[in-house]
Amino acid sequence: MESLSFQHAARRRAGGTWQMAIVGVVASGNLEVLVERVLPNSECQLEIRTAAAGFGEVWTAVAADFVERYSPGGLRFSVNDGGARPDTVLLRLAQAARLMERSES
Repeated sequence: MESLSFQHAARRRAGGTWQMAIVGVVASGNLEVLVERVLPNSECQLEIRTAAAGFGEVWTAVAADFVERYSPGGLRFSVNDGGARPDTVLLRLAQAARLMERSES
């Protein structure tokens, strides 16, 4: 099991008021993403746990691309990977960020 951690500056705070969300499922070719609103508004953190060791450069590129596209300030993402392709990783991260944009009633 490989663990990776990425810290990024975000251009803005992620919208919404939801405090936590989860998307996906840990399975072959997929991944689970837990997202929490626990960081300062200008920070984003991604914690990755994957059985597919040796793909640090790919994870680095996907994480940077995600933060650049979505600017999820204030959010920490915990990813449990089941061997997902980079496009699936980006999709699940985007889904999690989108869920956080909702407002709690």
